[in-house]
Amino acid sequence: MLRVLFLRGLLAAAMVLLGSSLTAASSIQSAITGDYGYLKDFYIDLHRHPELSFQENRTADKIAAELRSLGFEVTQQVGGTGLVGVLKNGPGPTLMLRTDLDALPVKEQTGLPYASTRQTVDELGKTVDVMHACGHDIHMTVFIGTARRLVSLKDRWQGTLVLIGQPAEERGAGARMMLEDGLFERFPRPDYNLALHVSPELPAGTVGYTKGYAAANVDSVDITVHGIGGHGAYPHKTKDPVVLAAKIILSLQTLVSREVPPLDPAVVTVGSVHGGTKHNIIGDRVDLQLTVRSYSDAVRQQLLEGIKRIALAEGRAYGLPDSLLPTVTIKNEATPSLYNDPDFTGRMVAVFERTLGKNRVKEVSPTMGGEDFARYGQVEPKIPSLMFKLGSVDRSRLNQAEESGKPLPSLHSPLYAPLPEPTIKTGVLVMTSAALELLAKRGTSHADSPE
Repeated sequence: MLRVLFLRGLLAAAMVLLGSSLTAASSIQSAITGDYGYLKDFYIDLHRHPELSFQENRTADKIAAELRSLGFEVTQQVGGTGLVGVLKNGPGPTLMLRTDLDALPVKEQTGLPYASTRQTVDELGKTVDVMHACGHDIHMTVFIGTARRLVSLKDRWQGTLVLIGQPAEERGAGARMMLEDGLFERFPRPDYNLALHVSPELPAGTVGYTKGYAAANVDSVDITVHGIGGHGAYPHKTKDPVVLAAKIILSLQTLVSREVPPLDPAVVTVGSVHGGTKHNIIGDRVDLQLTVRSYSDAVRQQLLEGIKRIALAEGRAYGLPDSLLPTVTIKNEATPSLYNDPDFTGRMVAVFERTLGKNRVKEVSPTMGGEDFARYGQVEPKIPSLMFKLGSVDRSRLNQAEESGKPLPSLHSPLYAPLPEPTIKTGVLVMTSAALELLAKRGTSHADSPE
């Protein structure tokens, strides 16, 4: 009998906790709904005024002005066009939320009434179209929506918020630039890092997560293949760099298939081959550009060393003197792999599931894409970090795409158009709930009603 009463007590306590959690989420959701008109206008303005990497001046000013109006102490020009907003609310942990600011050199073809028609001059002096084709306008809107909710709920949490607007994510440079500019020395060092990224593969109103490795190391490698040029009718008097480049490209294909352990993800892609000028001329140079992807540092080093070894070995086998051997350059623009701390991720997933329901939270596969948010978590001592996915597509369109086999527009597509309302509302809801959990006052949790 006592055991039955004990179990009934546990069940009753669980029901109270569940009810409290649902009440809290419902209360925050109601506030977000009331705020959505403002956030929608904010989003449309950002979408209409995209700016390329290193040029995010208007964007940074807009974000900074909003944070200042909410009471944040804002510093601009951190790592170029980056900004940092700090809000202290008593003793407690420090939570960093990050948004990216930049857009892409893409001509928008969505047909939306608020589609970007903006053009600008890029760093090479070329006039290009500009579009938020990677959802950073959604990220910024969720970022501001979350800041607005947390300021309105200051009596429910304690600690420090550090909100950073990061430039040049698309160039893989912004996080490094902000860190080199003293991000964690000039401003409070976080105990947790949190960010999101829209997904064109998840329905709006849902979120996805990956524990452990979630995105890849990204390296760019240039190979200059040298040769001895001449007339195309007399190839025996030349050392044809086109033929040597072809041999190098083919040999590189064995790096992943025959040298990297099959269970370790890796990619070596030759994305660009430039050489030659005319039908009957054998040139003296071919330029190759490679992208190299991996998760672990060990595999990364194995791939980079293998590329050098293969290029030089093929050059020697072709009979080139040392002075004409291929030149391999590893570009100084690497992005480290994104590692979502498993324990921290598990804690946040529990919040997401309590807030949205388990049916709207999905574990997703890691990708071989890159994301420089990874850098913030790798600064020693390492900081628990999580970047999760935010669904952005109408569920019916996803179902149609699955039935027809015709894929929907991906990120970076001129046709990518996230569904704003449910995407933004869900993003603000889960980000706010996560922050309330991490910064909860002693004796309370985010499950308590904020009313």
